[in-house]
Amino acid sequence: MGAWGPAISSNDTYADIYSEFFDLYNDGLEVTDISKKLIDENQDTINDTDDCNNFWFALAKAQWECRQLDETLLNRVKEIIETGADLEVWRNLEAEEKDIKKRKVNLEKYLTALQTERPKAKARKKKIIRQPVFEKGDCLTFKLENGNYGGAVVLEAIKDTEYGHNLIATTRINQANKPTKKDFENASVLLINYGNWDNKEMIQWYLPIRHKKIANQIETVDNMEVQIEYDINDSMDGFVADFDIWIVQVADQQFESEKTKPLLNNNRTIKEVTKKKKWQFWK
Repeated sequence: MGAWGPAISSNDTYADIYSEFFDLYNDGLEVTDISKKLIDENQDTINDTDDCNNFWFALAKAQWECRQLDETLLNRVKEIIETGADLEVWRNLEAEEKDIKKRKVNLEKYLTALQTERPKAKARKKKIIRQPVFEKGDCLTFKLENGNYGGAVVLEAIKDTEYGHNLIATTRINQANKPTKKDFENASVLLINYGNWDNKEMIQWYLPIRHKKIANQIETVDNMEVQIEYDINDSMDGFVADFDIWIVQVADQQFESEKTKPLLNNNRTIKEVTKKKKWQFWK
C-alpha cells in the first residue's frame, strides 16, 4: 500500500497512477485510452484488496480533472466510500483510530469534489525537452573530502528527453594528482559496503534537476570511447538527482569506511563497462 498519511493522495499507488495518467495526457493521449491502458497494466494492484481503492481513487480524480469522469467509475468510488470499504482496509491494516477518522473526513471531501463539475478541463502541459549535462565518455573529476581527486565516467547520454539522463559510473579513483584519461581507463567501478550496503555497484542514472549547485565543482578532464549502448528502459540501475550526495559523498564515505572495513576486490573495471567483449574462437 505504501501509505504515508490519511490523505487520499498520500500513498505510493495513488501517486504513481496519477503521475502516469498525466504523463500520458501531456503526451496527447485521450482520457479513455489512458484509462484503459492503466487498467490493463495494473491488474495486480486492482486485484489487491489492500491497494485497489487507491488505484480507483487516483484514476477517478485524474478523469475528473479532465472533465471526463466516467459514470461507472464514479459509482464504483462512491460505493467504496459510502459502504466504508476503504476504512475497513485501514482497520485491517491496524491503522490508528485517529488516522481512520481523518481518512473518513478526507474521503467525504474527495467524493463531494468528484460530484461537483470542474469549471474547465486541466490543460495539457507541453513537455520541456532537455539535453544531458555530460557527453557520453566524459571523464569527470571532483575533490574528495580527504583533499584527493575522485572520478566518474559517463557511460551514456540520453538526448532529447524530458530530463536529459546520464548514466554515470563512480570509480575508485582517489589520488593526490588530477586524474588523466589513462587513470580513468585503468580504474575500477566503485563498490560500497559501508552501513547496510552490500557491495552495491555505483552505476546510476543522473537526472540533473539540481545540477547548477554542483556544476562548478565538477571538471571534465577528457573523453573516452564507450562502445556499449545503455538503454534506460532496460536498465536496473537507480536514478539520482544529487551529484554531490550520490557520487561525491558516497565515495567519501566508502573510502573512509575502508580504513576499518576492508572491501573485497571484486570490482568491475571501467574497461568492462565501456568496451564490447570480443568473440574468442578455439579450435
